[in-house]
Amino acid sequence: MSKVAFLFPGQGAQAVGMGKELYEQVPAARELFDRADSALGIPLSRLCFEGPTEALEATDVSQPAIYVASLAALEDLKAREPDLVSSAAGAAGLSLGEYTALTFAGAVGFEDGLRIVRRRGEAMQAAALATPSGMTSVLGLDEAKVDELIARVASSGGGTIRKANMLCPGNIVVSGGREALGYVEPIATELGAMKVIPLAVAGAFHTDLMKPADEQLAEVLAASDLKPPRIPVYSNVSGAPHGDDLDEIREALAIQVTRGVLWEASMRRMMADGFDTFYEIGPGRVLTGLLRRIDRKTPCTSVPAR
Repeated sequence: MSKVAFLFPGQGAQAVGMGKELYEQVPAARELFDRADSALGIPLSRLCFEGPTEALEATDVSQPAIYVASLAALEDLKAREPDLVSSAAGAAGLSLGEYTALTFAGAVGFEDGLRIVRRRGEAMQAAALATPSGMTSVLGLDEAKVDELIARVASSGGGTIRKANMLCPGNIVVSGGREALGYVEPIATELGAMKVIPLAVAGAFHTDLMKPADEQLAEVLAASDLKPPRIPVYSNVSGAPHGDDLDEIREALAIQVTRGVLWEASMRRMMADGFDTFYEIGPGRVLTGLLRRIDRKTPCTSVPAR
């Protein structure tokens, strides 16, 4: 019998139009968008459905938008295949998506989760504005070569970069100041990278440049009503499932914004724990592609936020 896990996307998965069809066709999805508009006091649903792109891509908007759109896609799946949803025995989410996974697992309520991710986005946006920075995906280099890339960028005098997302073999995202990132492509190409892709995010997420966002997020989490997850939810920080200690969950979520995301390690741990069937719930198909690179034999089905 298959052991099913649900995966939830992170920032960068947003796209204008996401959730519009779900809003029109799935009553439970419409309710989520309406509750989000009311709770946040902004027209989140309209920004998801109509844009403009620049507004949707702002960190303080894209994070709650992806959170709601992913849960709306989950409601669609629940309406079509309730037994599949109830059979899911584990969950994980990429960066922001970890909050969606925790909501699915009953560790945080919808409104509480929405409030946290909105504040998270605001804090990260403020940190990004304080220091011009960004993220770049480096394709085709192993971790040792990326470490060499980081050392060579530092020796070039433009500043430092850090490993931010360890996504899958040959796909590592680095973060840093804009000047330092300008050195990445020529050096990475010299080291044998197949492609270097700047990401559409506001700052150097998952590095120390995100301080003091972690401290602000810790305050919000401390005031939030968390519960032990009803199923294992795998942490970006450790690659292992969260336990039942709520203070440890809060701490892991707070430091996540300044720590590298161990996505490949999380997927390998989940497979070692017996998960053999995965579903990506929400906008985009990034996680499906990453899992294919980690293990081609493990199936992952996309459930889009259409």
